[in-house]
Amino acid sequence: MLLERKDGAGKKKKGRIVIGYDLGDTHAQISYYFLHRDAQRADDMSGGEDSRKDALQKEASKKDSSRRGTPDGDVETLAVVAGTEQYNIPAVLCRKKEVKQWLFGREAVKFAEEGECFLIKNLVSLARAGEWVEAGEERFDPVALLTLFIKRSLSLLTLIASPDYLEGVMFTIDRLDGRMVEILSQVGANLQLKTDQVYFQSHVESYYYYMLHQPKELWMQEVLLCDYDNRRLKIYGFGVNNRTTPKVALIDINEYEGMERGEPAAEKTEMEEMEKSRLDRTFLEIVQNRCSASSVSCVYLIGDGYKDGWASESLRYLCRGRRVFQGNNLYSKGACYGIREKLGIEPIGEEYVFLGLDKLKANIGMRVLRRGEESYFALMDAGVNWFETKKEFHVILEDGDALSLLLTPLDGQEPKQVDMILESIEKRPRWTTRLEIKTEMLSERELSVRVKDLGFGSFFPASGGEWNKVFEI
Repeated sequence: MLLERKDGAGKKKKGRIVIGYDLGDTHAQISYYFLHRDAQRADDMSGGEDSRKDALQKEASKKDSSRRGTPDGDVETLAVVAGTEQYNIPAVLCRKKEVKQWLFGREAVKFAEEGECFLIKNLVSLARAGEWVEAGEERFDPVALLTLFIKRSLSLLTLIASPDYLEGVMFTIDRLDGRMVEILSQVGANLQLKTDQVYFQSHVESYYYYMLHQPKELWMQEVLLCDYDNRRLKIYGFGVNNRTTPKVALIDINEYEGMERGEPAAEKTEMEEMEKSRLDRTFLEIVQNRCSASSVSCVYLIGDGYKDGWASESLRYLCRGRRVFQGNNLYSKGACYGIREKLGIEPIGEEYVFLGLDKLKANIGMRVLRRGEESYFALMDAGVNWFETKKEFHVILEDGDALSLLLTPLDGQEPKQVDMILESIEKRPRWTTRLEIKTEMLSERELSVRVKDLGFGSFFPASGGEWNKVFEI
């Protein structure tokens, strides 16, 4: 279901689709990818010498993109205004006063400006707070409102693909903590999509997946992502340690003060020009300090804060020996690449492990006997999202009253063994105590282990004993 270019706008072709959905308090954004392109690419590469040359030329043209543009790719972003690069969908709802009809996005903003509806903003923050939202004399569940906005915004995709062809969705958000995981899980269930492949990841992880799908020469050295929204500047530094197996990708995050500014003036004034000059000097000092601390090969500038073209001196500095790209759809594209990896559509990240904020930093397992031989039983793998790590299994205790776990960090520290004592466990002969074990990460650093005595069939009934412990990873 591919949207044709100018000569075929609005037409659909069959093909399953995956989407990356960037969700924030101010706006949302949708990027998408059609799965039939992989098959088409394979046909191109196997269709004779001329086809192979064409394909190679296309790949070469990708690598020859301009120093100030965005690298080309096969993931596209939905434009809210056809034929433009306006990708942001205002993350607002409004409740019309007379007919009690819900509007969203640009239409909601328009009616709110005319005073014809109750405008509801900051939907993500409202859902996180969990307090009911008032619109006139009525009150609404904030998670239900967030679900409504997402559902309405996804309807914009109907010009491109039918919901029946949706293969998977990856939601990406700035801060992904336990509360946000709970909210997004509820939203995903309430959307009743035509797929159960619904995932979520942080902006940091979306940046990781975006970089992984760019030409390697762009990230032979550190890559900076400078995210500026007129209020705060965040700089994410992406780097890969190629000396480890698997290769470890790390992203450090720094937030900078002194970049706050008011709304840009409608007309140029002396004060506005002084403000732009101040921002340029401040930003230049920040990136000079950042680039002098390490070798930087590439810089991405994203966010609405760069719109007014104030960063003249800082851009001149950044473009000296570095590739510089500017845009605002990196996170949604990174989410789209992320869902492709999740579904095994293009798993180029198999040789890498990303140890981000939401990731498990160590392999967790146990030494067990299998068929008379000692072996390693993996419980959780480093590099996976902590909120996706649950395991339930049964073991037979040889003897004693302790369970041992092996923690193997991927940050260079030595492996360590941690023990869980099953206090007052019923004494039985060797190999006659069967245990149910449930493991779950409570955060990126806290491992919960729950153990239950199942006894040993009719020979030794279950004692009802249960033990719980939380380990710091």
